[in-house]
Amino acid sequence: MDENNRNFLLAIMLSIGVLFAWQYFFVPQHPPPQAGRQTAEQQQQQLEPQPTAESETPGGGNAPSAPAVAQTPSQSREEALAASPRVAIDTPSLKGSINLKGARIDDLVLKKYRETVEPNSPNVVLLSPAGAPHAYYTEHGFVAEAGKDVSVPNADTLWKAESSAPLTPQSPVTLTYDNGKGLIFTRTIAVDDNYMFILSDAVANTNSEPVTLYPYGLVSRHGLPDNKAYYILHEGLIGVVEDGSLEEVTYKKALDHPPATFKSKSGWLGITDKYWAAVVVPEQGKAFEARFAGTPAEPARERFQTDYLMAPLTIAAGGKAETKGYVFAGAKEVNLVDGYATRYSIPKFDLLIDWGWFYFLTKPMFFALDFFYKLVGNFGVAILIVTLLIKLVLFPLANKSYVSMSKMKKLAPEMQRIKERFGDDRMRQQQAMMELYKKEKVNPASGCLPILVQIPVFFALYKVLFVTIEMRHAPFFGWIKDLSAPDPTTIFNLFGLIPWHPPEMLMIGIWPLIMGCTMFMQMRLNPAPPDPVQQKVFAWMPLFFTFLLARFPAGLVIYWAWNNTLSVIQQSVIMSRQGVEIPLLENLGIKNSKNRRAKGETKS
Repeated sequence: MDENNRNFLLAIMLSIGVLFAWQYFFVPQHPPPQAGRQTAEQQQQQLEPQPTAESETPGGGNAPSAPAVAQTPSQSREEALAASPRVAIDTPSLKGSINLKGARIDDLVLKKYRETVEPNSPNVVLLSPAGAPHAYYTEHGFVAEAGKDVSVPNADTLWKAESSAPLTPQSPVTLTYDNGKGLIFTRTIAVDDNYMFILSDAVANTNSEPVTLYPYGLVSRHGLPDNKAYYILHEGLIGVVEDGSLEEVTYKKALDHPPATFKSKSGWLGITDKYWAAVVVPEQGKAFEARFAGTPAEPARERFQTDYLMAPLTIAAGGKAETKGYVFAGAKEVNLVDGYATRYSIPKFDLLIDWGWFYFLTKPMFFALDFFYKLVGNFGVAILIVTLLIKLVLFPLANKSYVSMSKMKKLAPEMQRIKERFGDDRMRQQQAMMELYKKEKVNPASGCLPILVQIPVFFALYKVLFVTIEMRHAPFFGWIKDLSAPDPTTIFNLFGLIPWHPPEMLMIGIWPLIMGCTMFMQMRLNPAPPDPVQQKVFAWMPLFFTFLLARFPAGLVIYWAWNNTLSVIQQSVIMSRQGVEIPLLENLGIKNSKNRRAKGETKS
């Protein structure tokens, strides 16, 4: 095997190995079926009341943990919503309600997002009340100082709304609760046009003695999310605490380990999904203790909670004290999340989106795609433009590689003579090859560069397609309605003409076939390996990649096909200028001008 083909084959094998690993570890797999799931949901119960175990709080003194809630029988979401009085929420991005029982934000539906690409598909439901299947909510309140007989509002407290008007960006909602023992709690909830709630709490003390309370905020989720398992991104409990440290606790880790606690003066915490999140943000610059906890399914479903407990707040006799917090509950839109980080000085809030280890590649890749999307109105076209720009940036490197490959192809006859001359003497053969490379100024390793430089771009684009909600349900043209999903067509039912849905491994769509054809064309431009076994490997490579990439996001397959096409054009032009025969064109009866002139001179 000559050095060029060895390196090229090594690059191919490396790419295949990486893709196989990616497919196995990172491409979402269907979870195993959950037996008796409906029965479990019918038996669902919320967190049991916790004992008032005392813990050291950031502000000193003793106080109980942020509370869990009382046991409630399971019911449908509609029944749970109707079980208590509510104040409606109506914004350009959200609809839902605030539960006056407990003053929770526990009913949110995303107006701008649907479950599938179908225009009449139901809107995405983000938050649901306790007692409903998939209960998921945020709660704020106060915990009394341990050992003190102070009545504070809890999950069963019925707050009073000053008005029946809905919560809108223009009209905040004010709730009040009088404990009948000298404390009056007032909560004002405001919301913007998107997904940020601002909660302002005030406590008035009409007693003759001061009162100490601990403000808290929490996000609680009952049951594991009903979706596929992802390894390429984090889903579960998340937060930034302790001087900007990102903490990610998977659902499994939360169930298998004791609660994780952190002390901080800035940060945020919550629970994140692939595209959505519910996050509580304490007032920045004030000490708090954060906690990430999970409770196993006993008897029905798992429960997860992230909460913070602020330093003690002392309300003087006849005085009043205030505290503030934020709730983000909605879609993780990149520019919106970045904007919130700046506007509210929330440290590293952009890490709510899992950009991965290659943050320095994935986020710029998104901004490039988003920039051209805003110009052309189509993310698929933006992918084509960005691919072209990447090819231009990498042109000097690719040009050098293709020139070297062209020279290698011209040297093929001389290399064959060296092999015949030295026979089985591999050392002498290798020495002669190296002398030939040095004489002709050829770098045999440069042939694998075009493939290797694609790998980081490939994975950066894959990450962007996979984690950013902007790519979710983003159409291209024709049958591609979602660039973040695989091509929905398949050759095995004649692209929909036969009423049969093949198994997933046979879903080989139009774009994977186009990608395979462009890869075949590119392979034909490379020097043919002399070994018959290598020739067969190279011959089957396009088909292999067609099957391998068929279940990757359509946007990624389109990128690969377009990149191959540009590479074929670039390599063909370079080979023509080097006077090298182009097998692909020769097979079509097309010969480059240098070859025609050379053959004409030979005949004369």
